[in-house]
Amino acid sequence: MIVSMTGFGRAKKENENISVTVEMKSVNHRFCEISIRMPRQWMMFEDKIKRVITEHIARGRIEVLITIEGEQLVERTVHVDWQLVDAYYRLLTDVRSRFHLTDDVSLRDVVHMLSGAVEMTEQPLENDALLSLLLQATKEAVEQLKHMREREGKALLADLLAQLETIEQGARRIEQLAPTVVASYRDRIHKRMQEFVQGVVDEQRLLMEVALFAEKVDIHEELKRIYSHIEQFRRIVSEGGAVGRKLDFLVQELNREMNTIGSKANDRHIASEVVEMKSALEKIKEQVQNVE
Repeated sequence: MIVSMTGFGRAKKENENISVTVEMKSVNHRFCEISIRMPRQWMMFEDKIKRVITEHIARGRIEVLITIEGEQLVERTVHVDWQLVDAYYRLLTDVRSRFHLTDDVSLRDVVHMLSGAVEMTEQPLENDALLSLLLQATKEAVEQLKHMREREGKALLADLLAQLETIEQGARRIEQLAPTVVASYRDRIHKRMQEFVQGVVDEQRLLMEVALFAEKVDIHEELKRIYSHIEQFRRIVSEGGAVGRKLDFLVQELNREMNTIGSKANDRHIASEVVEMKSALEKIKEQVQNVE
C-alpha cells in the first residue's frame, strides 16, 4: 500500500516526577527531513529521537515538538565573579567618600550593581527515566503518524487508479481513431487531386502522399509506451512502500508521450482525447507529490 506524506501523531508519557509530550506532523518533501524543537538542555537526545522516527518514516518533512516537565531534571549552579563584586564595592565606597555622603554602603546597594557579576547555569542531570519516557513517547507518536499516513495513502491510491483508468480509456479510444485519420486524409487528397487534374488521378502519387502522411502521424509506438507506463504504475502502487519518486518519473514519461500524440495526431477528435488524458494526468501529478 502506498503511503501519504501528510499526517499527525501525539503521545504523552509520564511517571511520578516527569511528564514528556511529543507531537509531530509531516508534509511532503523530496527527502526525509526532521526538525525537532525541545528544551535546549536535552538536545543531546536529538540523534536518538531521529533514529526512532526514521525506523518508520522514509520520506517527508517531519516537525517534532517535545515538551518536558517535572522536577529534578537539571542542576542549577550560581557563579559569582568576586573580583567584579569587589570592584563594585570599592566604587561605591569611593563615591561615598568623594562626595562626603553619610549613608553607609549596604548590601542592597551592592546587589543593584551586580549585573554581569552573577550567572546561573543549568546542567542536565543523568536521567535514564527521562530518556526512556522520551523514546517511548516518540515511538508512540511516530506510529500514530504512520497510521494516519497509511489511511491517507488509501484515499490517494483510489484516486490515482481512477485517474489512471481515465487515461487508459482515452488511449484505447485514440487507438481506434488513429486508422481513420489516414483514411480521411486519403479521401481528402484524392478529392483535391481529382479537382486539380479534372478527374485523372495519379494513383502512384496518391499512394506516396498517403504513405508519407501515415508515417508522419503514426502514434503506435507512443500508445504502446503509454500502456507500458500504465502497467508499471499499477504494479508499483500495488507493491507499496516509498514509491513517490518512481511514480513522479512515470508521470513525466506519460506526459511526454501525450504531448507527442497531440502534436502528431492532426485530428480534432484525438486532440480532444489528449486534452482529457492530460487533465487526468495533471491530477495524478498533484497527488503523486504527496506519496512517500
